[in-house]
Amino acid sequence: MSAQTKAFRQFLVVWSGQFLSAVGSGLTAFALGVYVFQTTHSSTSFSLVILFSFLPSFLLLPFGGVLADRFDRTRMMIIGDIGSIIGIMFIWFVIWTGQMELWHIYTGVGISSISTALQTPAYKAAVTDMVSEEQYSQASGLIQLAGSAQYLLSPILAGFLLGFFDIQMVLLIDMLTFLLAVVAVLLVMNKGSKPQPADESRDFFGELSESFRYLLSQKGVFLLVLLMSVVCFYIGLLQSLFSPMMLTLTDSKVLGISLSLAASGMLASSLFIGVKGLGNNKPKILSFSLALAGLFYALMGTFPAVVPIVVFGFLFFATLPFVNTSLEVLIRTNIDNEKQGRVWSMVSAISQVGLLLAFGSAGFLADHFFSPLLAQNGALADTIGQLIGTGAGRGIGFLFMLSGVMVFVLAIVIGRVQKIRELKLGTVEEKA
Repeated sequence: MSAQTKAFRQFLVVWSGQFLSAVGSGLTAFALGVYVFQTTHSSTSFSLVILFSFLPSFLLLPFGGVLADRFDRTRMMIIGDIGSIIGIMFIWFVIWTGQMELWHIYTGVGISSISTALQTPAYKAAVTDMVSEEQYSQASGLIQLAGSAQYLLSPILAGFLLGFFDIQMVLLIDMLTFLLAVVAVLLVMNKGSKPQPADESRDFFGELSESFRYLLSQKGVFLLVLLMSVVCFYIGLLQSLFSPMMLTLTDSKVLGISLSLAASGMLASSLFIGVKGLGNNKPKILSFSLALAGLFYALMGTFPAVVPIVVFGFLFFATLPFVNTSLEVLIRTNIDNEKQGRVWSMVSAISQVGLLLAFGSAGFLADHFFSPLLAQNGALADTIGQLIGTGAGRGIGFLFMLSGVMVFVLAIVIGRVQKIRELKLGTVEEKA
């Protein structure tokens, strides 16, 4: 057995644990989201769950990246997964005591989010340690597959479980999947992780500043990250408001089935990438697949019916692995390995500014701006409303249409930026 094959098998062990934990996290996210929306009938309350599950991780990711470059990355992953268990256990406990309130949910998902700030950069950097450069596309495709599990498998499983058990059982299953992820990392511990020796003369902020300067020096990568941050804003709106829009058309069981069917597009393309990889012209693949994503995004908001939403949702999700894998490979091959942890966290922090703004504003935009416009007697009822319908959920649909158009425009921009087009195999020569 070659060294590359052995290393890739070790990656598969870790990836399997992450796959299971992604399924468990998706179960909890679906169950909590449905609970909050059906209790409050508010898109704002629903989006706040997503915001609190994201904000702590966003704020702490740069620190997690520095730690991932200073210490053993596999141990960092274990610490992060254990922290996520603690957050879910807190929610389970308050439900068990019968004292559940919305702020308990916000607190519990916030604790898990803090742990994600440790786990995510360590995992991304550890992948670079475990696989060869020739295997980056396959590894990234499988990572996308694991990420898609929470959209593909989790909703339909959660809908089934909630039909027979209460939310406590869902939370227990989530905790079990995190434990399995810890076991998977323990099986390969110290076999692939390459922590860098800590320089005691430098502090965290010094390393963060250096990471930002390094990223800024990679002009093509930096421009790509900035543009993707804008794209992330529109993707965040979809992530926040898809379920509230669907719940105005159907119930939670059909929602779960619809999400799973739509997300199967991610499964198909992730498997394709995992087996076949991608071509060399990653910028072109990124631009083209992102343009298609924008088109299908807009069409999802056009029709007030479950079937067309699921069809265009499937096509939208099918484009995402091509977008994400192209983006990851472009960045991974243009960043020095010893800086991977801190630079990945910096990339995540910059690109996810868009998600933060979306999660913070989605509920307000839906409840107080777009929904009134497409109400029965709203300002756009006699114009746009004649095309896409009026009433509950149609304001969100109109927001999706506008967002899809903007994603399409940004895809064209990305395809025309020369510095980004040069990022093919990590061989760009920076000009002084």
